[in-house]
Amino acid sequence: MRQLLDVPAPAKLNLFLHITGRRADGYHLLQSVFMLIDWCDTLHFERRAGGVISREDIGDSGPALPEQDLVVRAAQALQQATGCEWGAHIALDKQIPQEAGMGGGSSDAASCLLALNRLWGLKLPLEQLMQIGLQLGADVPFFLGGDNAWVEGVGEQLTPIALPAAEFLVLKPPTGASTPKIFQSPALKRDSSCSTIEDFVASACVFSHGHNDLQPVATDLCPDIKIGLDWLKNQNLSGRMTGSGSALFAPASQASVVDITTLPANWIARSCKNLFEHPLKQWRK
Repeated sequence: MRQLLDVPAPAKLNLFLHITGRRADGYHLLQSVFMLIDWCDTLHFERRAGGVISREDIGDSGPALPEQDLVVRAAQALQQATGCEWGAHIALDKQIPQEAGMGGGSSDAASCLLALNRLWGLKLPLEQLMQIGLQLGADVPFFLGGDNAWVEGVGEQLTPIALPAAEFLVLKPPTGASTPKIFQSPALKRDSSCSTIEDFVASACVFSHGHNDLQPVATDLCPDIKIGLDWLKNQNLSGRMTGSGSALFAPASQASVVDITTLPANWIARSCKNLFEHPLKQWRK
């Protein structure tokens, strides 16, 4: 096998995000539910001799990625962890918006690890891929895990959770919010009460459970977030921010028929459905 084509990397939404504390090393403790959706990047892999990792951006969906993006770093980390002498050329069709809080870069890295583990014949177990993934970013293990998940710790403690099928309207303004600035802000609430999976499951609607502690600070940094939330409210939809933003989402039983012509210019709006599991879940074995 010399190629793996059309490898998906799905986005995620944070159904809620509570900051419950802060460790001595500065990392924030959180609780959240990460949910996979059918908005995906697509990657294509070609095995090459010589150990060189190269990446080509295809499509036209946003600013160019840095040369050492998470995909390249994931491939290099897998080489370093295994001593593998194979290289790869990776073509990336980037569709998930950047600076959105939807985990696009982390998802690309996870799909890269899964794909190259197969293409290079490494046969690393999931536990080892998880260790490599965590070094790349706190969200990468979630995308390797294969399931929607209750998330705790700094994002590395994952408990699979079943969610009902649902449709969402996802908005992305043209501006983004700086994740470091959000977490460094003295205004960030860091003492939300701890919740439990039982509390979440018992909610009248799991998609409106809790809140996003990052949203108030992100809104101050990125006024477009308030514009988007107000727009959703005017559509009789209850919106919130995902992750550190600036993407917003709202449950909408008929999201595809919402009139988006009144959105400001250069906004992205997309009707999405949640996924019950990652499309590459079987590649973990």
